[in-house]
Amino acid sequence: MTLSKRISTGCENNSPRDGCPSTERSTSDRLGLVVDPATSRRLATIRQRDTSAERLVRQEVHRTGARFRIRNRDLPGSPDLANRRKRWAIFVNGCFWHAHGRCIRATVPKRNRRFWIEKFRANRERDRRVIAKLKRLGFRVGVIWECEAEDPRLLSKAVGRFFSRAPKET
Repeated sequence: MTLSKRISTGCENNSPRDGCPSTERSTSDRLGLVVDPATSRRLATIRQRDTSAERLVRQEVHRTGARFRIRNRDLPGSPDLANRRKRWAIFVNGCFWHAHGRCIRATVPKRNRRFWIEKFRANRERDRRVIAKLKRLGFRVGVIWECEAEDPRLLSKAVGRFFSRAPKET
């Protein structure tokens, strides 16, 4: 019986960390997207949490006397603000990313239009599923849009409306 000797290239795991070239295609290659480096850099700078809209909503909710947590990864959809004991959750949605209807910020980019339309549709569908899950868990759920958060009058009205629906404490 003969054993063939295995030649080691050092890239058995095919890991770029090991200095091996990546064999995986990028997302843009897989989806056939046209990627402009300037657009890619600009989109990479957009914050995912602790946005100015989220901070404004937190300040307004705090002003009402309500207390909440902001790290809610254990709840469906990871709401931006939540109070588990009183069973409420608030999402602060970006108008662009969640395709806010009739909002000037909810535009569809011209490049890779089909991709963006599908992405926004999937985001809205995920939002509906997450809200339904939270409601099944007994949470009251509110959505405050970025454009509402940046107008103090609209924000105060939206937060007031949300908490006026709250069940009275006994």
